[in-house]
Amino acid sequence: MSYSVAILGASGYTGAELVRIIANHPKLKIQALSADRKAGMEYASVFPHLRNLSLPKLVTINEINFTNIDICFCALPHKTSQSVIKNLPRDLKVIDLSADFRISDPLVYEKWYGTRHTAPELQKEAVYGLTEFYRDEIKAGRLVAGTGCNSAAGQYALRPLISSKIIDLDNIIIDVKAGVSGAGRSLKENLLHAELSEGVHPYSVGGTHRHLAEFDQEFSKITSRKVEIQFSPHLLPMNRGILASIYVRGNSNEVYKTLVERYKFEYFIEVLPYGENPSTHHVRGSNYVHIGVIGDRIQGRVLITVAIDNLTKGSSGQAIQNANLMLGIDEKLGLELISIFP
Repeated sequence: MSYSVAILGASGYTGAELVRIIANHPKLKIQALSADRKAGMEYASVFPHLRNLSLPKLVTINEINFTNIDICFCALPHKTSQSVIKNLPRDLKVIDLSADFRISDPLVYEKWYGTRHTAPELQKEAVYGLTEFYRDEIKAGRLVAGTGCNSAAGQYALRPLISSKIIDLDNIIIDVKAGVSGAGRSLKENLLHAELSEGVHPYSVGGTHRHLAEFDQEFSKITSRKVEIQFSPHLLPMNRGILASIYVRGNSNEVYKTLVERYKFEYFIEVLPYGENPSTHHVRGSNYVHIGVIGDRIQGRVLITVAIDNLTKGSSGQAIQNANLMLGIDEKLGLELISIFP
């Protein structure tokens, strides 16, 4: 049995990544692709690297007949998804890759995104899509909200440690290096080659990055107190990848053993041998997470590094992993992609 798929916002990077992965998925078949500004175009003319695939033409969302669609991936921009999703059939399974349903409190969403949520009833229904920690909810869910790529990387390292109460909750620092595809495909001056290449710069620092809303929400759920972290992202002149360097206070051996124990049965998450550091090169184009742990020369300080591909495990791969759960099929199906190296 195969399941019919629609991808809304298919002309962006996450849309193309969904198409790339689903093309080799034995149970999913793409029936509709939307991109309002590129409606009527062949998909190969938007993404020539996918020209060997037999795909439907791009259409507007209004042209899609959702009657025969089993699951819909919404890869639209923030603030657009909510207005689209609230008009989709109520029995349709939906996975949203934007930020519109990640934050459960409408007032918190408004604070971080600067606008009122137009579908608060759906916001309450949405399940947070960090697969390894919300499996049961995702299986039973109709609307799943994909995580932010930076917040996913940080949570893989920190959730087990916060749950186990083995680190100082008042001294957590996350320093992220991120590839440019995380900023989307639209034309922006600061993302031009001449502006970006041969350099690196921080952005949204000092507690202004929107993924902090997810960290606040999720970490505070785990404990009976508010947990606030320090988070500084940096933009690197590379296409894909996130490397999170996470600084905590605790015992490095205890931190390592806790992560090994938590993830020993997780197919896509690998805790490297103690003292080994991950690289974005080693997860590029894959749904895998690599985690490294090393003790600092200063007693009681620990460095945890996490590498993911922001477009795959940080977004589209995660979405397909969740879709597999929602459809009741093998969670790994279509996702056992070997990393691209070099």
